[in-house]
Amino acid sequence: MNLILLFCEDFITPFDSTSDTTGQVRLSDRRLHHIQRVHKAKIGDTLSVGLLNGNIGEGLLLSLEDDHCVLDITLQLSPPPPLPLTLILALPRPKMLKRTLQTCATMGVKTIILVNSYRVEKSFWQSPLLDQNAIKEQLLLGLEQAKDTVLPEVFLEKRFKPFVEDTLPALSETATKLVAHPNKQFQAPIKANIHQQTFLAVGPEGGFIQYEVDKLLEIGFSGISLGPRILRVETAIPVLLAHLF
Repeated sequence: MNLILLFCEDFITPFDSTSDTTGQVRLSDRRLHHIQRVHKAKIGDTLSVGLLNGNIGEGLLLSLEDDHCVLDITLQLSPPPPLPLTLILALPRPKMLKRTLQTCATMGVKTIILVNSYRVEKSFWQSPLLDQNAIKEQLLLGLEQAKDTVLPEVFLEKRFKPFVEDTLPALSETATKLVAHPNKQFQAPIKANIHQQTFLAVGPEGGFIQYEVDKLLEIGFSGISLGPRILRVETAIPVLLAHLF
């Protein structure tokens, strides 16, 4: 936990989102345990804190008890800039989904669309990890790692064809559109340092089936490839983002 994320309900003094000095917070959950056991903080220490969807700053530890602590909060810095990216991701296996969501949040992806694909098992859509609270938990872990505060948005699209034909064209109309797929005809992405809004589609392990790739190409997506090796989704995404941004 490189950043202690705060929520409006943590504040025990009047909260002013327009002020650099925002008041005091009381923590009594896993953040307290982290302060006690990992930071091993003492009264008078300062810790990195950030308000969810707000600024980043410092928390001065005023008191530390077994069941709670109180920090005086000053928030004066903006969070790191997001990537100009919407990630369209074929729903991974549940265990991989947790790690992938954390990775996306850590790397600055702010819009994630989880889609169905022929190679996505139907049972994946029944996973309790798709509950909004479960998704949020993984995203918060990623934000804490990266010292970011802006919570990504995650959308679920259970029908590939209607999404690609009816919704995606309007969403991506003015954006750069890329589909990552292990195809010999697709070139490796060049280190591009892309600044414009980009839609990146990533399939399941082994890639989208050809029908799905063709559907994306029909609406203006361009194919890119990381080569013949089949990578885990949690590996492919950071490699792709490092190449593109």
